[in-house]
Amino acid sequence: MSADDGKFDPVLFSLAEQHPGGVPELLATIAGFLNRKTDFFVGGDAGEWEKLVLKIFRKEAALAQEVARKKREEREQAERRRAETRRKKEEEERREREKAEDQSAAAITELTDAEAEKMQRELEDAKKSKEVKEPAPAAAAAEEEETEKDDDEEPEDKGKLKPNRGNGCDLEKYSWTQTLQELELRVPFDVKFTLKAKDVVVSIQRKSLKVGLKGHPPVIDGALHGEVKMEESLWHLDKNSVVVTLDKVNQMNWWEKLVLTDPPINTRKINPESSKLSDLDGQTRGMVEKMMFDQRQKEMGLPTSDEQKKQDVLKKFMTQHPEMDFSNCKFN
Repeated sequence: MSADDGKFDPVLFSLAEQHPGGVPELLATIAGFLNRKTDFFVGGDAGEWEKLVLKIFRKEAALAQEVARKKREEREQAERRRAETRRKKEEEERREREKAEDQSAAAITELTDAEAEKMQRELEDAKKSKEVKEPAPAAAAAEEEETEKDDDEEPEDKGKLKPNRGNGCDLEKYSWTQTLQELELRVPFDVKFTLKAKDVVVSIQRKSLKVGLKGHPPVIDGALHGEVKMEESLWHLDKNSVVVTLDKVNQMNWWEKLVLTDPPINTRKINPESSKLSDLDGQTRGMVEKMMFDQRQKEMGLPTSDEQKKQDVLKKFMTQHPEMDFSNCKFN
């Protein structure tokens, strides 16, 4: 790659925006310029211009494919880490259940005959009692789930969707996942033929995105939730799906939606383990880890790091001044 890579990007972006037909129309304009204003096509030996064009484009294609390969490997590694984390969590939950069952069995074994008889009488009395009617299992489970949901959610998060396993959202026509650094969008198309690049329309701008089939209304066409790096973002076809990878400009915040017209997700319920913190510099990583800690504390109803510092300062002051009575004081 030369030192001038990206030097003319602003000019080329401006030129590309004036070609609604996409890359074919842009290339046609460049070829027409070389035909009218230079001897590119006739100045050398027969076929020499074609060899030059193929050489340049094959070089750029190889670079693009290498970048796509590395990003694909990173996504696969992240997915493997998530799967391993889920497996360990499920294994730990299984061991906890087995431990609880063993303890329960041991407790039952240790009951004396008198205690067993007493327990049996209490169970029969409770069964006969009609004073309190127990809710049906399904209703009880629904009530418990609703109560848990209400307890966990902040007022501003009411009605927001729960993130999918990739910290994104599964919608009717497309789905997306995210890490702190990038966002991956997958748009499937139900067509009877194998899609090729010429069959789709993909336009990635700094603040907007457009994806669809040529000759059809776009599936996505709107302003993005955040800004992206156009030069680092790319797309490719996976069977009959368009896969778009967007590199975020702000790599310290989670997106709660892809485009502004999407329903938001509850970013408080995001699993931060999906983010590759090792890729961040020391200062940024510290800020992100603090943000994640505060988020977990809020979910558990515990004080954030800043609130803990304030409480520690207050406790220290009260310890140093026991003669002062703070019992009737209210602190924010």
